[in-house]
Amino acid sequence: MNPKVVCDTKLPNRNPDISGKVRDIYDLGDKLLLVATDRISAFDWVNPVGIPDKGRILTQISLFWFEKMADLCRNHLISADIADFPAEFQEHAEIFAGRSMLVHKCNMLPVEIVVRGYLAGSGLKEYKVSGTVCNIKLPEGLVEASKLDEPIYTPATKATDGHDINISPEEAGKVIGEELNQRVSDTAMTIYKRGRELAGERGIILCDTKFEFGLLNDELILADEILTPDSSRFWPADQYAPGQPQPSYDKQFVRDYLESVNWDKNSPPPPLPEDVIEKTRDKYMEAYRQLTGKKEL
Repeated sequence: MNPKVVCDTKLPNRNPDISGKVRDIYDLGDKLLLVATDRISAFDWVNPVGIPDKGRILTQISLFWFEKMADLCRNHLISADIADFPAEFQEHAEIFAGRSMLVHKCNMLPVEIVVRGYLAGSGLKEYKVSGTVCNIKLPEGLVEASKLDEPIYTPATKATDGHDINISPEEAGKVIGEELNQRVSDTAMTIYKRGRELAGERGIILCDTKFEFGLLNDELILADEILTPDSSRFWPADQYAPGQPQPSYDKQFVRDYLESVNWDKNSPPPPLPEDVIEKTRDKYMEAYRQLTGKKEL
């Protein structure tokens, strides 16, 4: 395996307290160490090979956006400098540096906060059937990738496995309370609009995105990752053409490859070939460079 690929972050005397599809989380009491690995998932399966530098790219993009949105909502970041991490992680800087964040532990909301500015994905599928997205009525005659008149708040349940399930804003209010739901949706909409504007200045369309929020002493906290290719659909503005699928800055190469092979999606996926790995890394790096203006990690 490429030595730059970090798919497993366990220490000699410690395993992550939580391992998700991409992130490993270490519980440090009132803080967490959030580590973005190079694992990549598609169709709800983690591939046996990773994408070099993917976790570092996601982390650096999140740090860029946390700074840009700091005046709109407090975030969970304490430090991304490994010198501020506990000694056991500093001793393994080759694993943790550049891909990890020391963060406040928050009481995470049990819904995912999704904002859509264009019609795509599961929203498009629902619209074709009922003319709605999360029970929000949309104008007739929209096509794939149509820009919506105004962004919409379309929350989802958090699934422990499998796909999250879209719910209406009213249903989200029943889960987390109407007042908090309004605060969350207003904040998410404001962040999305600024993100869309800043990305647009850099030649990228922000189609939609998923946010995670938590509470810390009743204060709303923006957590996890923000406006990355894993949590958002980014499209190149100069190739935008409604009525068809758009090129994107994400793991579409992975999905396309897995769709092309004889895999039933009910068993572990085949390892990605080297060319798919390279193309996928290139797409993540292209998003990083365009969004942040930086050439290298």
